[in-house]
Amino acid sequence: MSNDLKTQIERFLRFHPASSRKEIAESINSSFSDATLKRAIAECIDRGDIEVEGKGRATTYSLSPQALVMMTYDIDTYFEKDVDQREVQKFFNFDLIKNILPSVKLFTDDEMTELNALQEEFKQKISQLSKVIYDKEMERLGIDLSWKSSQIEGNTYSLLETERLLKERKEAKGKSREEAIMLLNHKDALKFILQEPDYLFPLTVSHIEDIHSLLIKDLGVTRNIRSTRVGITGTNYQPLDNEFQIREALHDTCDLVNSKSNVFEQALLALVLLSYIQPFEDGNKRTARITSNAILIAHNYCPISFRTVDSIDYKMAMLLFYEQNNISAFKQIFIDQFRFAVKQYF
Repeated sequence: MSNDLKTQIERFLRFHPASSRKEIAESINSSFSDATLKRAIAECIDRGDIEVEGKGRATTYSLSPQALVMMTYDIDTYFEKDVDQREVQKFFNFDLIKNILPSVKLFTDDEMTELNALQEEFKQKISQLSKVIYDKEMERLGIDLSWKSSQIEGNTYSLLETERLLKERKEAKGKSREEAIMLLNHKDALKFILQEPDYLFPLTVSHIEDIHSLLIKDLGVTRNIRSTRVGITGTNYQPLDNEFQIREALHDTCDLVNSKSNVFEQALLALVLLSYIQPFEDGNKRTARITSNAILIAHNYCPISFRTVDSIDYKMAMLLFYEQNNISAFKQIFIDQFRFAVKQYF
């Protein structure tokens, strides 16, 4: 079956569930025959990418939850279209956290084999380290995390300037006071997590708010869950603007994360969903990165610094999740950064 045809079918069903074969055929810009289309749909059904309802002429097709969340996107091709030309999930998807993600397997068997092997490698490494060396390595990772997490948000400190600030509290010349505060807040948040490794698991809304408070201290950002609208540059996705609904979405996220037995799934879900909900006026992605790491640390897993991720790649992967509820690009970033952390530190 042509991968192009499969892609066209799945992209159409993403925003047109419960469609007939005729409706699918009319949406496809190609010369595929009806027999080819029928065969392609059948193969998608066999793989679990498409679900079927009804019989005969009343038969309709919808994308499965697994395919919706996990189907592969060529992210460069996706973003070749202007923000106003992309067909997107414009508003918060209430089904995503409660009804879709609970049934989705986020990592393939091969991916889990690699991640588990990396975690075993991490455990072997730290078992041979003294506390002094372990603390030094954790400090190094924390500096990298503070730098990259802040850089993703537009902070202009270099890695060396960040190291000097966090170790000696010497601010870089020509940089704003707010940039220094952002970095120092990351250090304080990570220090808190290391001192209280069980604080964020099980995950609770109040504890997420506490981490956010550490990260936005002295930055003029409101601490509480927002009650006003917030916009996101580069996308037409609009997060919730109702405080009650935001809090409910956070509670649902905590329930989902806590229900998962797979630590990697817990950490990945916290990372993307806190960013998706955008519960705070500012500092959402920073809170998501620290929370995700707190989950890893709570289970004695290797934390992630995100040091080698490109800031634009990170943002594009996040925008893909906002607009399509698709986690494939961001999952790859998570795997790559976990691999880097195990190999680079300790």
